[in-house]
Amino acid sequence: MATGTTAVGTAGGALDGLPPSPAVWCSGLRKRYGRRTAVDDVSFTVGRGEVVGLLGPNGAGKTSVIKMLLGLVRPDAGEVLLLGRPSSDPRSRSAVGYLPELFRYQPWLTAAEVLDLHVKLSRVDVPAEERRECLALVGLAERTGDRVGGFSKGMQQRLGLAVALVARPELVVLDEPTSALDPLGRVDVRDIVLSLRARGVAVLLNSHLIGEVERVCDRVVILDRGRVAASGTLAELLGQHEVRLRLGDVAPRVEERLRVTGTLTRSGDWFTVALAAEDDGVTVPDLVRDLVGLGVRVHAVEPVRISLEERLLAVLRHDEPAP
Repeated sequence: MATGTTAVGTAGGALDGLPPSPAVWCSGLRKRYGRRTAVDDVSFTVGRGEVVGLLGPNGAGKTSVIKMLLGLVRPDAGEVLLLGRPSSDPRSRSAVGYLPELFRYQPWLTAAEVLDLHVKLSRVDVPAEERRECLALVGLAERTGDRVGGFSKGMQQRLGLAVALVARPELVVLDEPTSALDPLGRVDVRDIVLSLRARGVAVLLNSHLIGEVERVCDRVVILDRGRVAASGTLAELLGQHEVRLRLGDVAPRVEERLRVTGTLTRSGDWFTVALAAEDDGVTVPDLVRDLVGLGVRVHAVEPVRISLEERLLAVLRHDEPAP
């Protein structure tokens, strides 16, 4: 018995030293509705403190995937772990905040009462002051005592975001969080997502606003017809980037210096240089310094890179990305 206890203790100590499991791990998710396959063999992870964007056209299966991750829909096949536990275990969802795409709160409740209700449901001790701070974070500090029935769609969206955040989640799942929000509201959501990442909170973000995804996400998963069409970091998805320079007084030795940096193309006084995908950020400043040292007049320096929108469209159309 003593030996067994020691072995367990040793194993436990070894496990304690391991890095935490991913916030989300799913493998081989499948779901059919009648004859239609909504999700087919979807696998991906969301690391702790990582923001992952879920992109794809309407009907691609994004919301179905989210519901399977959260145990709201049972998959026909596949496995899901949330924060290291099977999604079938209710404890796996105790530290998850969720903003669904479509939701409604009781119109007779005030914003503060809605938050109080969800704190009770979460069984997490959240002081009243912290609840007020959560409402202030989403821009509802002046409306805490107002009934939800009088809220605009944008204000209800802000309240839904507060509900997702109030119980100090380790994973936040946001399904179209900027729906019905004005430009200022979208900036607020972006800042909140970035602050969550800074605190080590994982975020899974489903949004049609590709620009927002490109600004805040570490990795992107693109779904098309229920399958993963592409996934990776933004650098991996967007590939090689370039820099365009408008130069004057270009001598042959100047072109030689440009070619040392990468493949060179010229159109008049504009020179385009392809940069390595693993560029460390000093290549362009060093290049400009050397050009000035060679007596070149540098009139303009413009970074050029395929946008996430272009890459998404290329994937969905089964084309190569635009150069």
